[in-house]
Amino acid sequence: MSEPTYTDISLDELESLRQQSGALLLDVRDEWEFDEFNLGGLNLPLPDIRARKSELTGFDPLIVVCSNGTRSRIAVKELRRQPEFQQHTLYHLQGGLIGDV
Repeated sequence: MSEPTYTDISLDELESLRQQSGALLLDVRDEWEFDEFNLGGLNLPLPDIRARKSELTGFDPLIVVCSNGTRSRIAVKELRRQPEFQQHTLYHLQGGLIGDV
């Protein structure tokens, strides 16, 4: 049995995906980074993912973002390991919010 996965998406794909019914844009950067610049959604810093995961269970799909894609990849892998997210559709913004800038 293969490990459940997530889908890498581009910044261009993000906008249409977040329009899906039930979708949540999850920004896992620190609060000060989110305050400085964000695309909306819920700010839940990476260190708080496990403690606050119950806030996310009602949303599907989850689109996880950060600055450069590192923290969001860690977050999406952590969520995928949790039983309550096994059936969720998870997207990861490859390259993060800064993309190829």
